[in-house]
Amino acid sequence: MLQTKLCNIKLKNPTILASGILGVTKESIGRIGKSGAGAVTLKSLCHEERLGNANPAMFSDDGAFLNAVGLPGQGIDSAVKEFQRLDNLSVPVIGSIYGYRIKQFGIVAKKMASLKPSMIEVDISCPHLDYGKPYYADTQLTAEVTKVVKKNAGRIPVSIKLSPNVYDIKEIAHAAEKAGADAITAINTATAMAIDVDARKPVLANKIGGLSGPALKPIALRCVYEIYETVKIPIIGTGGVTYGKDALEMIMAGSTCVGIGSGIYYRGIGIFKKVCDEMEAWMRKNKVKSLKEIRGCAHD
Repeated sequence: MLQTKLCNIKLKNPTILASGILGVTKESIGRIGKSGAGAVTLKSLCHEERLGNANPAMFSDDGAFLNAVGLPGQGIDSAVKEFQRLDNLSVPVIGSIYGYRIKQFGIVAKKMASLKPSMIEVDISCPHLDYGKPYYADTQLTAEVTKVVKKNAGRIPVSIKLSPNVYDIKEIAHAAEKAGADAITAINTATAMAIDVDARKPVLANKIGGLSGPALKPIALRCVYEIYETVKIPIIGTGGVTYGKDALEMIMAGSTCVGIGSGIYYRGIGIFKKVCDEMEAWMRKNKVKSLKEIRGCAHD
């Protein structure tokens, strides 16, 4: 009932662990797979080890989750030694990459491709990483990154992760598709902040962070909806998915798969199975046999 195909990758269901949450070791990948996820996205990696930003770097309040961790990670070379390969695990794995400069995206993509992930996701949209001029807000830069990654990824499909912090996300998605992207991941977190009124200063040490959690869902839905009307490649709808109803909304807006990240904070690691069970219950009640029947139906 929930079987899904993403760029010829067969998934038992459309739920995917979003990047940055738990996907850091083979053990955690296996654990997420056993918990019911259809696929797992690794924590984003670049050409070097990163320590990330100073604490406090995370904050949660009333359905709004803020983080400014700064993409800490072991770096691609260390990951290659640790994982060795990703195509022999119990669940499809998506490798997430980023760079500071366009050339670095290509270097990391080539090394990630050597691990044979099912897909490579390209993070051009972290709201609290200084890229210089942001790639995610410029059609030409988005296209250049896409072309460099595609050139170095070989036959592995590539998904470009977009930001909601742009004037027109449709034109960015179109630029990525035209440059060869196989899929779009929408969306990354939205730029946001919180202020401690007693301390009279921003809560996050970085001051500005990224908004995720339930508060992000309406923005993510709008972005997926607009992108679906613009491109023909599949969309991984990500942002605020916590319940089966949220996942169904994403599918109806046009997404092929649904990313879940902050939802683990609210419902635990079993969220993937819970969301799938809730989706199936709705489908049985409404006599829907396949997700294909409702994908994009909100556009009718």
